[in-house]
Amino acid sequence: QVQLVESGGGLVQPGGSLRLSCVASGSIPRLYYMGWYRQAPGKQRDLVARSLSSGGTNYADSVKGRFTISRDHGKNTVFLQMNSLQPEDTAVYYCNAVTTLGVTTWGQGTQVTVSS
Repeated sequence: QVQLVESGGGLVQPGGSLRLSCVASGSIPRLYYMGWYRQAPGKQRDLVARSLSSGGTNYADSVKGRFTISRDHGKNTVFLQMNSLQPEDTAVYYCNAVTTLGVTTWGQGTQVTVSS
């Protein structure tokens, strides 16, 4: 079974940057992708970005050009570099891993707050 632990959230001013990290541990099966979702208060959890094990990436339109997802396959880690942060990026960010059999695991979430 996979365990995911996120880190790197916090408070940042508009226009600032943060880097989130997520480490997968435990018995890690073959993964289809690892990614990041976010959930703002009163809203649904939405995809931010995902990194396919085949090498491709997908981004939400709202973060294209500002956020970059990357993976260290050897360390089972996925990163989310977030630049030009805006107040609308404020949310709890969740790491997510999906196996090739469709089993989904979530991290505990890390708060990102963008405010002056």
